[in-house]
Amino acid sequence: MKTKLTLTVRKEIVEKAKMQAASRGISLSKMFEEIFEKESPGVEKTSEQVAAARFLERLKEETPIKALEKSDKELLREHRDKKYV
Repeated sequence: MKTKLTLTVRKEIVEKAKMQAASRGISLSKMFEEIFEKESPGVEKTSEQVAAARFLERLKEETPIKALEKSDKELLREHRDKKYV
């Protein structure tokens, strides 16, 4: 089901969006739908967001660290005992 939506946007943004939609050969409504139907919309990102996304992708490729044989609590206790003995 389709429904109408009214947005209040600066005129420059509307013109830019219309030009982008026209260059893709689709309506502004269709472009809006495409952006929000995708899981990862092709919306412009800041350099920080791009860097964070690259970092997360690199982390996915890394092998997980083996679990410690001792709990954090045990390790802290050992450290404290060595320090104050």
